[in-house]
Amino acid sequence: MLELMTSADPANLESRLARFLWNLRDLLGEWFDLGRISTGAGVGADAECRFTIPGTGANSLAERLPDDLRGSATEFDWSTLPFVSLYRTADEYAAEISNRTVHGVMHLAWADHGNGCYQAQMAVYVKPRGLFGKGYMALIKPFRYWIVYPALMRTIERMWTRRRPKGMPSRDGPYPLRTPAQDVTPSPTATQQTATDF
Repeated sequence: MLELMTSADPANLESRLARFLWNLRDLLGEWFDLGRISTGAGVGADAECRFTIPGTGANSLAERLPDDLRGSATEFDWSTLPFVSLYRTADEYAAEISNRTVHGVMHLAWADHGNGCYQAQMAVYVKPRGLFGKGYMALIKPFRYWIVYPALMRTIERMWTRRRPKGMPSRDGPYPLRTPAQDVTPSPTATQQTATDF
């Protein structure tokens, strides 16, 4: 699943409207120094963060990771999104984003549904930067929920379906797996939450 997420390029979504909105946000980010959303931010916890996390003096959540998780996800390069990998375990992964509007964390996990069945899930936790960040997030919320996120999930589902093993059903997971680390179950789901504290 991580390979699909890191290789997906929202600037090339099949939905014209979602693609337009994504590219418009990227252009506005460049013009007004809000942060580009279609360029990579770097690899691993050592990548440069320009902004501190709202309400803290830290630039990255990597500073809060236990020693056994530090450097565990450096092989994932977000070349088309400004995420920086934080950590990876056998069944979860987290990356952060930091720009003038928000500090956010994307969390991917395999949810165990019992009997060897797993489902991929994604959550995004956001801390807006002051009133500007809160206003910006409120302004773009309907576009994210009604246009961009559904188009992104459809794109990831299609990418997953193209790579699934023969004989495996194409929809309506969860599906039997041997282990979550084998990364073999379709049907990603997404939620987006606003975090008041990481």
